Amino acid sequence: MYKYFRFILVSAILLGGVLTTFAQDPQFSQFYANPLYLNPAMAGATECGRVNLNYRNQWPGLSNAYATYNVSYDQNLPGINSGFGILVMSDQQGDGALSRTSASAFYAYKLRVSEPITINFGVKASYYQEHLNWEKLVFADQINSATGEITGPTSESPPSSFNISVVDFSAGLLMSYYDMFIIGLAVDHLTQPQLSFYDDPNSTLDMKITAHGSVNINLTQGMLGSYDEDDIMLQPSVLYMQQGKFHQLNAGLYVTKYPFVVGAYYRHNFQNPDAAIVLVGLTFNNFRVGYSYDVTMSNVGGKAGGAHEISLAWDFCIYKEQKRRKIRAIKAPSF
Repeated sequence: MYKYFRFILVSAILLGGVLTTFAQDPQFSQFYANPLYLNPAMAGATECGRVNLNYRNQWPGLSNAYATYNVSYDQNLPGINSGFGILVMSDQQGDGALSRTSASAFYAYKLRVSEPITINFGVKASYYQEHLNWEKLVFADQINSATGEITGPTSESPPSSFNISVVDFSAGLLMSYYDMFIIGLAVDHLTQPQLSFYDDPNSTLDMKITAHGSVNINLTQGMLGSYDEDDIMLQPSVLYMQQGKFHQLNAGLYVTKYPFVVGAYYRHNFQNPDAAIVLVGLTFNNFRVGYSYDVTMSNVGGKAGGAHEISLAWDFCIYKEQKRRKIRAIKAPSF
């Protein structure tokens, strides 16, 4: 019986997204481990180049409700004070009943305002494609109320097309003060594209506003920033996100002692508590790997299975001359 309950719940979530509600973006607990997705201004924010891979499985107990994958590459271009990047993402909802694939290109310009202050301005152009697998949806009129079994086809009418394709644009700002702290602001979906399978003009991908910041506290030297590899660092971080009527606040901190990182976060959706997040990470040479788990605190409950998230990153230099040129990288948390 619980199996069919899960089918109904997931189908209700998906059908609500198709018929009546506004679409929302996937979210990542390790938001700094997915820098281009967090803020377009972070393109090329390292000394050379980097590759990031991210995977998130949210509420796996509800028929694999949400699974998100993405890979990104960005590169610093010191000769023109710029950076560029690309990101490809796949988001699967309801075990593939509703899927979204996107490809994005990034450009960021770095302005040295003064010796301590650097400001990055970034833009993103994206192509989205959504696909609805109608055969994977289970509706209430298909369930026998006495036995809980699926009895036949639904009377719901399918849309005329199961695919949507749109183009979208985003922008962001990032300011760093030496290597002491950073603050950033990003605005996604400036064009608010329509994502409706039923030609509903009110079903749009709402504009998303993200504000984030972090501070680097050197516990070993008793100061802000200026840390060596062996120092113990404390990195408090905060992220605020608003999309349509949805508001979310993430607040927590990381403790770093090379090569290890541990972190803890609390995520609140303003209407109700959402999750407590724990993280462990490992850095080895130019490679990083992180794992986090979301302990669900909302009404969805523990049977949903929380959320598992894995991140991998590789920093590298393509051009040898980049190693000789002094570049101020953004000292953001790794995860």
